[in-house]
Amino acid sequence: MEEDIPQDELLRLAGLRYAAKNGNEEAGSSLKESLIERKALVLLREVGKELDWPKDSTLEARLESEIAKEREELEAKVKDAEENFGESEVREALLTQSKFVARTGSLSEAVEAYDKTLEKTVGSGQKIDVVLALIRLGFAANDFDFTRKNIARAKELIEKGGDWERKNRLRVYEGVFNLARRDMAGGAKLLLESLATFSATELCSYRDFILYTVITALVSVDRPTLKGSVANAPEILTMIHEIGRLEEFLQSVVACEYKTFMSALPDIIALLKTDRYLGVHSSYIGRELRVVIYTQFLQSYQSVRIESMANIFGVTVDFLDEELCRFITAGRINCKIDRVGGIIQTTRPDAKNALYQNTIKQGDALLNRVQKLSRVIYV
Repeated sequence: MEEDIPQDELLRLAGLRYAAKNGNEEAGSSLKESLIERKALVLLREVGKELDWPKDSTLEARLESEIAKEREELEAKVKDAEENFGESEVREALLTQSKFVARTGSLSEAVEAYDKTLEKTVGSGQKIDVVLALIRLGFAANDFDFTRKNIARAKELIEKGGDWERKNRLRVYEGVFNLARRDMAGGAKLLLESLATFSATELCSYRDFILYTVITALVSVDRPTLKGSVANAPEILTMIHEIGRLEEFLQSVVACEYKTFMSALPDIIALLKTDRYLGVHSSYIGRELRVVIYTQFLQSYQSVRIESMANIFGVTVDFLDEELCRFITAGRINCKIDRVGGIIQTTRPDAKNALYQNTIKQGDALLNRVQKLSRVIYV
């Protein structure tokens, strides 16, 4: 059995940076130590300003000198390969140089170096590997536009001649990208498809992959799919028990154990906040999870006493009333509350009427655009 590829160092450092920004002193110390060890001077300066580290001019001067020396050595190796060896050796020398620039320089410098490597790369598999490295650069820098462009670039290369292993890895990359930009449904679809073939450990650990898969599925798929493809999936069952209260939380949704759901939710939100992809969306995910569970409960009833529902969820009547009112106002839950009678009445959405209203809205928007265009044409 092949050993897992270790996580890309730039992504590991990005994770430490996120933790340090959120007050984890141990992560901050580890991050600084790693940046100095890797001679990542550009990143050291950037993070130093962000985390208020004292400036060390002596250290920076030493690193600059060591970086310049290593750069000269690598340039000499590239030149030697160009003069005395073939295309394969030139590509390897350029790839080594690209990794060095990604480690010590800026994003733009790293992209330029990798693009030079790509120009000298012939094999489709090796070209895809270079573009996957560029995608990881985008993830590390939180540059969504850059990441999106390179995912599209990798897809084109795979269509021209990529193998299944690289295609599966790219699927995970795109799934995590969708998650990072809050497309939970898109992320869940791709991550669930990757469950049996996951090998992208250079992007994230298997534990994190399972966390991303379960969370995106909880927010976006229906209960039968959640039960069959997530809660009973052997790939998930082998790992989920190691991720806090996630297994208990997942089972509470599948088994309609609403009090357990509400009890575990704060711990799940706290877990999400420790992850740099999920942390920025933790409030949104928390809201969506509550919409899912309230809707799941109310679908079984035409009407229910608010006091009874509050008891089932283990919350107060006032809390539940406030929650449901907010979601009803936002159009997320289809029900009405009779506060005087203490009754919640469910209302079934009228799909035909919703389609009609949406068509009218789109028609109005189109007419407005046509009118604006006509004014421009006849000016």
